Amino acid sequence: TVRHGFPYQPSALAFDPVQKILAVGTQTGALRLFGRPGVECYCQHDSGAAVIQLQFLINEGALVSVLADDTLHLWNLRQKRPAILHSLKFCRERVTFCHLPFQSKWLYVGTERGNIHIVNVESFTLSGYVIMWNKAIELSSKSHPGPVVHISDNPMDEGKAIHSVAWHHEGKQFICSHSDGTLTIWNVRSPAKPVQTITPHGKQLKDGKKPEPCKPILKVEFKTTRSGEPFIILSGGLSYDTVGRRPCLTVMHGKSTAVLEMDYPIVDFLTLCETPYPNDFQEPYAVVVLLEKDLVLIDLAQNTLQVLYKLKTSKVFEKSRNKDDRPNTDIVDEDPYAIQIISWCPESRMLCIAGVSAHVIIYRFSKQEVITEVIPMLEVRLFYEINDAESPEGEQPPPLSTPVGGSNPQPIPPQSHPSTSSSSSDGLRDNVPCLKVKNSPLKQSPGYQTELVIQLVWVGGEPPQQITSLAVNSSYGLVVFGNCNGIAMIDYLQKAVLLNLGTIELYGSNDPYRREPRSPRKSRQPSGAKMSRKLSLPTDLKPDLDVKDNSFSRSRSSSVTSIDKESREAISALHFCETFTRKADSSPSPSLWVGTTLGTVLVIALNLPPGAEQRLLQPVIVSPSGTILRLKGAVLRMAFLDTTGCLLPPAYEPWKEHNVPEEKDEKEKLKKRRPVSVSPSSSQEISENQYAVICSEKQAKVISLPTQNCAYKQNITETSFVLRGDIVALNNSICLACFCANGHIMTFSLPSLRPLLDVYYLPLTNMRIARTFCFTNNGQALYLVSPTEIQRLTYSQETCENLQEMLGELFTPVETPEAPNRGFFKGLFGGGAQSLDREELFGESSSGKASRSLAQHIPGPGGIEGVKGAASGVVGELARARLALDERGQKLGDLEERTAAMLSSADSFSKHAHEMMLKYKDKKWYQF
Repeated sequence: TVRHGFPYQPSALAFDPVQKILAVGTQTGALRLFGRPGVECYCQHDSGAAVIQLQFLINEGALVSVLADDTLHLWNLRQKRPAILHSLKFCRERVTFCHLPFQSKWLYVGTERGNIHIVNVESFTLSGYVIMWNKAIELSSKSHPGPVVHISDNPMDEGKAIHSVAWHHEGKQFICSHSDGTLTIWNVRSPAKPVQTITPHGKQLKDGKKPEPCKPILKVEFKTTRSGEPFIILSGGLSYDTVGRRPCLTVMHGKSTAVLEMDYPIVDFLTLCETPYPNDFQEPYAVVVLLEKDLVLIDLAQNTLQVLYKLKTSKVFEKSRNKDDRPNTDIVDEDPYAIQIISWCPESRMLCIAGVSAHVIIYRFSKQEVITEVIPMLEVRLFYEINDAESPEGEQPPPLSTPVGGSNPQPIPPQSHPSTSSSSSDGLRDNVPCLKVKNSPLKQSPGYQTELVIQLVWVGGEPPQQITSLAVNSSYGLVVFGNCNGIAMIDYLQKAVLLNLGTIELYGSNDPYRREPRSPRKSRQPSGAKMSRKLSLPTDLKPDLDVKDNSFSRSRSSSVTSIDKESREAISALHFCETFTRKADSSPSPSLWVGTTLGTVLVIALNLPPGAEQRLLQPVIVSPSGTILRLKGAVLRMAFLDTTGCLLPPAYEPWKEHNVPEEKDEKEKLKKRRPVSVSPSSSQEISENQYAVICSEKQAKVISLPTQNCAYKQNITETSFVLRGDIVALNNSICLACFCANGHIMTFSLPSLRPLLDVYYLPLTNMRIARTFCFTNNGQALYLVSPTEIQRLTYSQETCENLQEMLGELFTPVETPEAPNRGFFKGLFGGGAQSLDREELFGESSSGKASRSLAQHIPGPGGIEGVKGAASGVVGELARARLALDERGQKLGDLEERTAAMLSSADSFSKHAHEMMLKYKDKKWYQF
């Protein structure tokens, strides 16, 4: 339906100042249009060629796109789904630059040969008027000037279109940027030399010498204001000694110069102005900077010129100063701060992220700016390692740092592992995190602020495994995460580790595979160790890749016999809930349900201290319940329903401000936590049951609680596997939606698991779709179609029928602002704007027709010609046949009339001949 997010690989930018529409073109031929909130559109050129330039027909609901294959397209924006009206393909010259003056129908097209052609945007045909390169240069110039890089009209004299960069609005001066990092300001009346030469970033040398050359200034804009100095905005131009400096945008306003560093290379920038007229004071109010991976808006009305706030997870870590001082991570080859998993509680605004360097950051939302003196931090040794002695029952206790939970419910005391960077006797890394947290005060702007940083550390020379699952619950104040080694639970209110177990140890004596905890370092072969430390993509999880890649060639049965594969059982799903943890329970209680890649669901009971005040003082008791459920394939999703089939969401705590500086009594009130529970009331707890919905890669089950009987079961797929499964609301009912690797979207009713929909949509083409595809309520789904764009789709019939009404309007009738007054004296002395009759200059009557071999006109599917071409069906054929019959009848009638005329002429000739014979029949020859 709609595509959201930042356009991938942007290449062009344009803005309509009247309609307030921003257009962005990409290297893949995509066109994205942005307006007010809710107004967003995605279009795609069929050729897939890169968009090199965009030009709005301001306040006319049209857009011209210029592609790298020398094709110009005219888009109609007066409909919710834009369509191409006309296309013009240049055959003999390469297009390099285009310019469309405001309120003009003539488009200037510059080419690589240095020529400028004129296109009528109404008919999208070439004019016979051409500005040839050899006629636009002086006679003394002997060399070719090169391709056209810029075209613009003189704001005060429309008869001059010159090769320049930016005009002053009075039309008396223009400014040019050069490859040596200089700006030259020229006066139209004295073209011999520039009025002023500026080197914005050059070092001024003594003795009147020229400043050292700088990097090229790629673009410059010259904008004027009524009450102040003009703005000169440029990209590039830095000195060559600034090696490694990030790309910059320079804003020069009077004597002040602001240099704004950007995170990515600058593709293009535009200055947003109040007026669309180039011969009026522009009054710039903002600058839109299009970067390779970002879009930045700069407010020119403020003197600070600050960039909008953005949350960066790397701010809490120390950054390396040089190449040798790099982060201590061998997990990935690329960005060590990349985010892999996000868990968010919208009610409490608690945000958790899991990074590629085996770290978790917990954020709390605040409207106040704070300075954190010391960033709270926890280091966790998540591993399992005991002696290699055989233990068939797997009950031999591990070392002291790893607590064990058996099959019987035994409380697990809180364990934390403060560690210091060290090395073992053989020089291996040990107790070293992959990243180093800052030890200096951190200023945190309003928004999401760091609450706690959790890092997994190296153990015996082995790097920590990447995190595969993450969950947060604001009502309990807990965060839990897991990987292929085990699971860890953190109390972020008390900043303590509650649970740190290996995956095998969660089973205790109930392990169906009879596995033993082993040392990962001793059991892993060198080749395996190398593979586990390196990833080609930082966004892909190693355990997920192993599972997905091998899923086509091996069975997903629960009776896997390979001990090596079983020993790599990873945590694949986590879910906090208030439900029945054991068969004998009579009322729900807080718990954590854990799903693994081998299809096992384990239940952990949580015993929270009573009261809000005791919660901050007493520890949370965590104990395995002994409940184990089995499915085919890795567990993907878990949810809970009541007896009526309604979804039971996890408990949460409402958001409140934690950084308000008030008196001590008020602070004590803020400390009182008021969790919101969504469990059934006490009168219903004993009589009513619950349903646990569990979806794996192969099947789905509905378990009745507390009896733990399988009420319903559905084998989703046999030949493929499920990539994503979600429990969503659709048409006032709850259903299970699944997306399979073979491209099928399937839905099942709940709790009966009756099939409702099975439709083919999109096959698994890359791991990005597999990792990001998710379902939402009301029959919609999302996935990352590119590294920066989200594709939204719908599988609801109701949404499809109402889709046209849901789309935003790209064009609304708005009156064009009044043109600036010319003024009496300017009109009297000729200082005002000079109009030019372009129709007389470029029209067919004076310039003739352009050569047909120069460019080919292609009617678009959205234009009248396209509609006429599409109407060549039965009606068109009948009309042409009828016309042919009419023409044939008319020709036959003409032939009959001509035949009759010839007969009449023959009779007349015969009569005249007979009369002549009678007249001269009796006369002698000498009487003639």
